[in-house]
Amino acid sequence: MTDGPIAPLDAGDDPQALLDGLAAAAVRALPPAVVDQVLAVDRSRSLGDRLAGRPGAVRSVRLTGASETLTLRLDGRRLVTEAAQVSGGVTIARRQPPLGAWLGLFAGEVAAVAADAAGDTAAVAASLGRLGIRTVEAFRVADADVPRGLAALAAAAATRLPADAATTVGRVVELLTDALARVAGDLASDAEVVVTRTATVYLPDTLRAYAALPGDWAATHRLSDGSTPLDALRRQLDALEAAARGMRDAAVERDAAAVVVNGRFLADRFRAADPGLELR
Repeated sequence: MTDGPIAPLDAGDDPQALLDGLAAAAVRALPPAVVDQVLAVDRSRSLGDRLAGRPGAVRSVRLTGASETLTLRLDGRRLVTEAAQVSGGVTIARRQPPLGAWLGLFAGEVAAVAADAAGDTAAVAASLGRLGIRTVEAFRVADADVPRGLAALAAAAATRLPADAATTVGRVVELLTDALARVAGDLASDAEVVVTRTATVYLPDTLRAYAALPGDWAATHRLSDGSTPLDALRRQLDALEAAARGMRDAAVERDAAAVVVNGRFLADRFRAADPGLELR
């Protein structure tokens, strides 16, 4: 990631600023190889823009996603949304969701494009971070109260994820909660840092990445390796469970170095999805 972090896009922002920000963020979020294929940005360039070499103000953004084609355009000072289902080049259904809902759909379609291009859903968290749209607030764990945040995350998983995935999340939460209680202030500080990072970054990012995907697409679409995004989620949760169990067991044995080793395993796994990404 070459640019600095962007402010989260919010439906309450100035319409022109939101549209300009969305266009720039979408270019950052989408895999470079497919940007020109799936993203169309229409701009209005004044004579002053041309003389100054400025790109001009964005008038509309259109994303050809995995499930729908999404368009956001500026009509005066009003943003107009459209979500269209297209089959064989023909629009078969069209709707105008509220702006907040449209932004959520946009994030999901960007996530689906990123997963498809990478052949793995591991790239989705990076794309959502670049996009800057707040997605699936239920899957967030604040540093201020990690145990309570983990409990809320497990409860949300039970209602938003397939049953087997939610069960795995529950086990990961139990392991991390136990490990955190054992390393807090007792072992070397690095041990507490890696357990906390797993609880507040790696696990929530994995769940948000999956939950942001269009539902039917996530369950049935085949990635380049033949697996579905749901299969990828299960693999990622299995890796998280193995690492969390290693952290908890090491914490029981008061082996701070082993806790850190398991944390490094996860850090390497997540960094592999995007070597330039700083997750937090």
